[in-house]
This record gives sequence, C-alpha cells and structure tokens, in this order.
Amino acid sequence: MMHDTITNQPVIEADRFVLRPVRKSDAGTMELYAGDERVANGTRSIPHPLPPGATDGFISRALEAERKQDVWVMDGAREGQREVLGVITLSRLDRNQSELSYWVAPAFWNGGLASEAVRALIHANPLGNDTIFASVFQDNPASARVLTNAGFEYIGDAESHSISRGANVPTWTYLRKLG
Repeated sequence: MMHDTITNQPVIEADRFVLRPVRKSDAGTMELYAGDERVANGTRSIPHPLPPGATDGFISRALEAERKQDVWVMDGAREGQREVLGVITLSRLDRNQSELSYWVAPAFWNGGLASEAVRALIHANPLGNDTIFASVFQDNPASARVLTNAGFEYIGDAESHSISRGANVPTWTYLRKLG
C-alpha cells in the first residue's frame, strides 16, 4: 500500500492511538464523520451539508509542502480501533505560535480521545511553538474542559463564524505557553 509522505510532520504516540499525518485514503471515513452535523457545528470551518470534494480539498491542502496547517489523524488501528477516530490540527501563526483545533467522531465522544490527543500534541510540540492558542464555542463546555485539563489558560470571550451554523457563535479563547 502506498502512503502519502508529509515533510517534517512526525507521527506522535499517544496511549491508545497514534497521531499521524493525514492520507488520501482517509477521505471516505473523514467525509463520513465530518459530514455529521454535530461535528460540523462544533467547528468553524466544516460546512454542513458537506459539499462534494470538500474532504479531498482539505486533504490536498494538508499534503502540500508549503501548507499553513499541519493535520494529524487520531489513528486507533494499532489497538484494534478504527484508523480515523478524529482529527487534530495546528495552524501556523506568526511569532512562533499556532492555533490548535480538533474534532472527534461522535461514536467516540466522551471517551477522552480529544484530551489524549491534545496532551500528546502539546508534549511533542512538533512545531517548536512558544504559545498555542485555541478557542471553543461556548455551547461546548466539554471542549473547554479538554483544554483546561491540558494546561490551557482562559484569556477571554470572543466570537467566531461557524460555516455550518451560518452565524457568529460566542467562544472562549485559551492559550498554553510552551517556551
């Protein structure tokens, strides 16, 4: 089987899965999960309904050498789980900072996967960041707990546009100093 190669993007070990670079072969499963309205409504960038080609476009951008966002798949295959449990990303910002985002497939909610993925990514610090930011919608307190349990500090309220909701949604913003 041929795998896509990602330059300078490591595989990161977690207890129950690995965080690995996205592959073209992930498209079907990612489309299934990202097409779920509950997943889309928890993000700023996933539209609902998911238009044809959206997942392929996301994966193509993630595979570019000059990408602005590093994408890891939460892959549980080594533990007999599914290959795609969710996705976690770091979007590069200036001044050695990134913004963290993630989603987990609804079938795996409330199992601690997001917490484990965030902790593993923070511990590995693959981009050598000094600071990582994250924001969550205020109607998703579980995601806020994921961040605070990983050492993120609340820095304020804001709002972000959710494509799937077609509206601006109140958010809580967090940061984690690493340097």
